[in-house]
Parts: sequence; C-alpha cells; structure tokens
Amino acid sequence: MIVCKFGGSSVADAKQIKKVKAIVEADPKRQIVIVSAPGKRDKDDEKVTDMLYACNALAQQGLTCKPVFKKIADRYTSILEGLGIEKKPFVAVLEEVRQMIDAGHGAEYAASRGEYLSARMIAAYLGWDFLDADPYIVINPDGTVHEQSYENLRKVLKKDRKYIVPGFYGCDIEGKVKTFSRGGSDITGAILSSAADAESYENWTDVSGVYSVDPRLVDDAKVIKTMTYRELRELAGVGANVFHEEAIAPVIAAQIPINVKNTNAPADMGTMIVNERTSETTPLAGVSAKKGYSRITLRKLMLFKQSGTRHALLTMLHVFGIRPSFSLFGVDSIVWFFETSQASESVLKAMCTRLASEFSLDAIEVDHNHAIVGVVGEGVMDHRDLIAKVVGALDRESISLNFLNFGASETSLLLGVHADKTQDAVIALYNALF
Repeated sequence: MIVCKFGGSSVADAKQIKKVKAIVEADPKRQIVIVSAPGKRDKDDEKVTDMLYACNALAQQGLTCKPVFKKIADRYTSILEGLGIEKKPFVAVLEEVRQMIDAGHGAEYAASRGEYLSARMIAAYLGWDFLDADPYIVINPDGTVHEQSYENLRKVLKKDRKYIVPGFYGCDIEGKVKTFSRGGSDITGAILSSAADAESYENWTDVSGVYSVDPRLVDDAKVIKTMTYRELRELAGVGANVFHEEAIAPVIAAQIPINVKNTNAPADMGTMIVNERTSETTPLAGVSAKKGYSRITLRKLMLFKQSGTRHALLTMLHVFGIRPSFSLFGVDSIVWFFETSQASESVLKAMCTRLASEFSLDAIEVDHNHAIVGVVGEGVMDHRDLIAKVVGALDRESISLNFLNFGASETSLLLGVHADKTQDAVIALYNALF
C-alpha cells in the first residue's frame, strides 16, 4: 500500500486536482492521500492558509472576518465548479467554518480549515472516505507526535478502503485543534505511512525531487536520485525546503522509503529517500544555505573550570527566548548561532548584561547578518580533499569564512559566511564540488 501527500501547488485549482485524480487512479496501491490547503496559482496569488490567518486576526480584534473569508469561499466554490461538484452542500460547510472563526476559536483552528476543506472537497470528487486528522493524530505541547496517534489510526484504517486525510493538523491532548509548523502536511503523511505500514510514502509537489542545489541559483542543478534520511535532515537544516525535516521521524524506524515526485511531471523518477545508500561513486548529496542568523560570543578565562557552566549559560539563553541552532567551543570561549528573529535588540542587550554579571564574563558580544552553509553527503568524512576544495572555492570568490565545522556530523561540513555572501558561497561550492 502506498501513502501519497499532495502539497498546496498540487491542489491549487481544479486543473491541478484533476492531475491528482489521474495519479492516484494510475496505481491501485495508492489508498491513502493527504492533502494541503490550496496554494498559489501564480506568483501574485494568495495562499488559502495565509487568508485564514488574516481571518483569525480580524476575529481577535472583535471584527467579523466575512470580507476576507468571502475570498476563501470564492476560491473553493470556483474549484468545485471546475470539478463538477454540487456546491450547495459545501456552502453550508464553508459558512460553519466562517462562524467558528468569528466566534474566536483561535489561530490554529482557523489555519487548519484550509486542509480540512480541501480534504472534504477532494474526497467528494474522488468518491473516497474522508478521514479527519482530529481526533486521531495527537500533537504534544512541543509539537511532536504523541505515540497514541499511531494506535488511534491503526484502529480506524481499513485495508479495503481508500481515504482522503487533511494534513497539517491534529489535536492536543485535551482534544483542541492543534497544528504542526508550516509545511506540516509532510508530517501528517509520514504519520499515516507509519500507522498503515506503507511500502512507500510518495510526496507530490511542484518539482521533480530534491535538488543538489537551489535550481534558482544554478541553471544545471541536478535532482538527487537517491539520498538517505540523514542527508535530507542535514540539507533541510541549512535551508533546503522541498520536504519538512520533522517528517523523517515517523518513517525512519519502519524504514519506509520516501519518493519526492512532481505532480506536473508524474513520469519523472523524482528522489528516493532511504535508510542507507552507497557513497563510493557519489559521496556528496548537495549544498544548501540558510541566512538570518545572529552570533553570540562569550569569553572568560577558565570558563569551563566549574562543572555545569555550559548548561547554566544555555539555560539563561532559554530564559530570554534564545535557542541556538549551532555551537562552537574554544578553550575559554563559546560561540552560539541563533535565528535573529528570536529576540529584539533590547532583549539581547538585557541578556548580555545579565550573563556578563552572573558569570563574570571577560567579554560578551552579539553580531548579526550571518549565514550557515552546509555541504552534505554520506561520504563527507571520506572526501580527503573536501576542506581544501571548500576553502579554495571561497577564497577564489573573496568570501571570508566565519567558522568551519568538520567532524561534528558524519554527514555534513558546516561553514559560516556573511549573509550578503550566501548565494555566492553556495554557487562557488556547487561549482567546485559537483
């Protein structure tokens, strides 16, 4: 049995949904389909989820969301017309959702309705069973999947039935609608794949797989034919965004392969994501980068002399809302990189003052505009001249290195550059290594 997830671009309008129908009917093994909310039809269009967040914002101000919700309703009724589905029953569902948002059911309820309405509509079009993610998928307070979710789904799924399931949301332990982070429909698909013990999980999007580099930067960017779960996680951690990085967790224990494919070119092989692969001929999978980081640098003579200092410092950062993504340690120093959006300048100033006082630091400073670049591949550690090639490629383009981290992961080499040099660094490394 195959589980399929179709992203926002795949269900953006009636024409796209007809492609979805052709794909799922082409293989009888495709029995469970997870759908996103309708995405953009063109670059100037609005995503349904963004409009739903806007509806909630109005409701929280005590205003009706009717004007904005009308655009959402028009979007769905237009799709219904294109699919030849009777609109009248669905109009009542749309009005119920609008009333619930106006009644103040909150941002997560509002945001989830895009997937809910999409799944109801596509289930009617295909003649499949609609299976709501709430109450079966339970999401913990930290956003992870509650183990009970898998048992809940195993009890309700029947092997001789075909299901349409809304992605992106479930419920909390108290039964209230709760969403994953944006792009979380990938996670829903992975959960269903694990619960149903699927032979594969097909993730259908608008590109023909995961690229070794952002194709917007390099014209001849290649699709990665086969990569591992670990390689995908590492690439996603430094900006590659074809597949949600947290969606690996539900399938990795069962080693269910993921096939990233293109709804608009279903014959393309796409990218297979598996537990392990041979790296002799293709040691590297890709290069990617993510900017928007700030750096905090702490120095003190004999900083680590007292046990527990590192943990105490990190705890203090958490108090101020800072959760570092990357760390570097010296004999008497710590460097942490964190997402700039986590704290304002006033918060950072207060944090530095308190850290300097409580830990008697010799120096503490925060600076901005950093990017993290990752070279990822199962053969990174065996690539003898990798560091020389990386440093040489950046030097030829006059790109300064802020740090280089080799050995912390068996699958990636990380380096830091100024944010203004992000694209230049990625292109230079791709040309030198691929």
